[in-house]
Amino acid sequence: MSASIDVYFSFRSPYSYLAAPQLLQLADAFDVEMALRPVLPLAIRQPDFFSPENAKRARYISIDFPRRCAMLGMVCKWPSPDPVVQDLDSFEIAAEQPFIHQLSSLGVEANRRGRGVDFAYEASQLIFGGTKDWDKGDHMAQACARAGLDLSAMERAVDAGREQGDHASALEANQSALEAAGHWGVPTCVYKGAPFFGEDRIETLRWQLTKDGLAKTG
Repeated sequence: MSASIDVYFSFRSPYSYLAAPQLLQLADAFDVEMALRPVLPLAIRQPDFFSPENAKRARYISIDFPRRCAMLGMVCKWPSPDPVVQDLDSFEIAAEQPFIHQLSSLGVEANRRGRGVDFAYEASQLIFGGTKDWDKGDHMAQACARAGLDLSAMERAVDAGREQGDHASALEANQSALEAAGHWGVPTCVYKGAPFFGEDRIETLRWQLTKDGLAKTG
């Protein structure tokens, strides 16, 4: 039986976007089952995390994200629209959030259909990869198709579960599981109960999987 890795991921996190290609590479190279565990971003879970008093956090990301993109050869574009509706000057979070809850619920549904990491990769490439108005037209439908998924079917499942809070409950459970594993941020991979936080720790996880003899052969 293959080993399992839980991937805690946010569709607003630039570092989750940076991690997504590496996650696919791990799935190809190692005998592991990877489960996507989407969580809502810190801006929603903890609105004061990015605030005028904590502006250094946003400033650091504005410096570090572009250089990580350059180092990894990835497109560096802040999403348009932002998955979290937020004034980036005052850091105020809008009451209405038309994107992030739906995106996160689609991630839950993609995982249930066995294509969670594939969806995370395609959706994050769409959102952070320079596609303006990624939420309009058939952009997301095409991204889902590339991940082996049907957007319309997923949306119907999310709509059907909304009254019972199905996908919202799954997101809350993911957050609780992330905290129980010993972390709070994304991307975090949990393997054998141990968290590997940050896209720059995926190489450490690769080392651990190799050490445990899980590399695919042939």
